[in-house]
Amino acid sequence: MHYVTEATYVSEYKLKVRFESNEIRLVDLGPHLCGPVFEPLKDLSFFKSFKVNADIDTVTWPNNADFSPDFLYEIGYLISEQQDAADG
Repeated sequence: MHYVTEATYVSEYKLKVRFESNEIRLVDLGPHLCGPVFEPLKDLSFFKSFKVNADIDTVTWPNNADFSPDFLYEIGYLISEQQDAADG
């Protein structure tokens, strides 16, 4: 089981997510914004309002939308700390 320790906005619906293992993965959530709870996230200004919730170890939004940290890990691809995530 994975958990998120840090997340930063990259571009569009992409986040750079650091996991407990210190791995950093580029996660593109654009294709996964389906369903009523995720509809508000299609507005980029709302999408950017995410926070890392340490109580549930993942990224959350003000409307209580969240994705499982394991899901984020699986759909993300490994990047280096120095790599420009915008290239991904």
